[in-house]
Amino acid sequence: MTEKSELLYKLMLRKGYPEAFSRIIAIEMSTDFTADRMMSYIARNDLRPLEEVADEMLAIQSDRDRIRDKHIAEHAEAKINDLYRNLNE
Repeated sequence: MTEKSELLYKLMLRKGYPEAFSRIIAIEMSTDFTADRMMSYIARNDLRPLEEVADEMLAIQSDRDRIRDKHIAEHAEAKINDLYRNLNE
């Protein structure tokens, strides 16, 4: 686990979430971006049902994937534009 994931894990334990569930969530929130978002969610709420926490985890992962895919597409588009520019020179 990353340092942020470890902090998330400890926060979830302090809030009263089961150890095994907290470990799974922390492992899945493997980037600083995802761990920070989940820590914000856990910190601002009282103990939430496990299903709601799992749903939030999936939503955060979906956001992360969408942002990653957008960056990949932008990079590819820039490379294609460079190629077209170089063909016309």
